Amino acid sequence: MKLIFASHNAHKASEIQSILPSWIEIVTLSELNYLDEIPENEPTIEGNSQFKARFVQHKFEQNCFADDTGLEIFALNGRPGVHSARYAGEQRDSNDNMDKVMMELESCSNRSAQFKTVITLFWEGLEYQFEGIVRGNISREKTGSEGFGYDPIFIPEGETRSFAEMTLAEKNNFSHRARAIEKLVAFFNTLPNH
Repeated sequence: MKLIFASHNAHKASEIQSILPSWIEIVTLSELNYLDEIPENEPTIEGNSQFKARFVQHKFEQNCFADDTGLEIFALNGRPGVHSARYAGEQRDSNDNMDKVMMELESCSNRSAQFKTVITLFWEGLEYQFEGIVRGNISREKTGSEGFGYDPIFIPEGETRSFAEMTLAEKNNFSHRARAIEKLVAFFNTLPNH
């Protein structure tokens, strides 16, 4: 079964595809030759996720889902949060974003943070939301070359390595996105005739 993913992000798509059951095949917007960016102007992660899913459902009139993820740092009052991708500017550069966070936390001893992913699913005309959270800390230096985004500076609770030092399989054991997708998969597993 094909399910449209309201994203152009191939990294994210492959990460999600590796967790989903084999009977669900993700199709990205790029694969549908839709190359425009969907606006992300909502004030919350939940709102952005919902807006993107509704936008794609309205455009293609097919089952689809969208996700939005933010890094919430407690000492920064939840920033970068909904602005995580563009925290250091519209260029959406991960290194710039990480540098800005590390600079803002330079003299801070409380480095606790959480990643939050919210998935909005449109399925047979109904809308559902699934949330995944993983808590951890912001490191004082970038480590690792796997993953993307803020992975090199985020060390999940109970770990000494950053997400970027883990394989995709290791990260998928407990990442925020994996936790939200597990709820999505649990939903699909309740459906008849899947």
